[in-house]
Amino acid sequence: MKRSEIERLRESVSCQVVLQTSGFTLDAQESTARAMKYRHGGEIIIVTHSGRGWFDPLGDEKGDVFALVARLENCTFLDACARACALAGVQPSHPIWQNEDFERPNSPAVCEEWARRRPPWSGSATWRYLCKQRRLPVSIIRVAVEQDILREGPCGSMWAAHTDEAGRVCGWEARGPEWRGFATGGAKVLFRFGCSQATRLCVTEAAIDAMSLAAIEGMRDDTLYLSTGGGWAPATAAALRGLTTGSEIKLVAATDANAQGDAYADRLRVIADDAGCAWGRLRPSSDDWNELLKQREKEGMVRKKGRGDGPHPRRPRQG
Repeated sequence: MKRSEIERLRESVSCQVVLQTSGFTLDAQESTARAMKYRHGGEIIIVTHSGRGWFDPLGDEKGDVFALVARLENCTFLDACARACALAGVQPSHPIWQNEDFERPNSPAVCEEWARRRPPWSGSATWRYLCKQRRLPVSIIRVAVEQDILREGPCGSMWAAHTDEAGRVCGWEARGPEWRGFATGGAKVLFRFGCSQATRLCVTEAAIDAMSLAAIEGMRDDTLYLSTGGGWAPATAAALRGLTTGSEIKLVAATDANAQGDAYADRLRVIADDAGCAWGRLRPSSDDWNELLKQREKEGMVRKKGRGDGPHPRRPRQG
């Protein structure tokens, strides 16, 4: 199956249809315009992005329609494509609610809420969460604070900014000890960390992973570490296309080491091909980059960098 055919399937087959044909039912009372809750026994799946995305609120899994099929049927990506193909043209029994304000970036309320929050500081609840639970080096956190892309969220959570090409905050990824989500009323574009004039663009699925990969690589001077926030909004695709103009650019799919990550990598390769820039796949040996960072620290594969800095993993050889 060609990549163009895969993209057409991704746009034409709703996650709702997959769930409804797999025995899930809609919990209308607990569903909203942006998040439709489906139940099957004790399992819960939340459908987002107008039926094009989903996540497991009780776990860490998320993705597009192919990742959903692969999860439900325990099959390969190719088998998931075949299953989705069989569902093409089937309409969901419940409509997808549309919220025109949700995809509109630069909402004044979003910008004001971001401005009211403090950046993390040494010893703060968010700082401790990033250092102790996520095992990010202090040097990486300091750079992120200097770049003004982190905020103290509620209950010790972290807010990681998604910005447009002008650097304006459109929304934020929220991650904490017992919380994950995205800014209410915000728009997913890109989390951007590192060199703004980079020739190497590493795209991950979460801001935590973008910073973890930067730590693992020693924060390369030629690299901008990006996160899509686990989504693929039109604004995200447009932002990536804007960054890949120029033959000197290399777009690296640094997505998770699973079927969902491979699906995102396929999308990124299409963008690279359309832009005529180089493309590469950087795959963590663990499920994601933060897990690899924590694993390397446990194994003692860390080093100190700079006075007062925390543990910093060795840089692996890169292709």
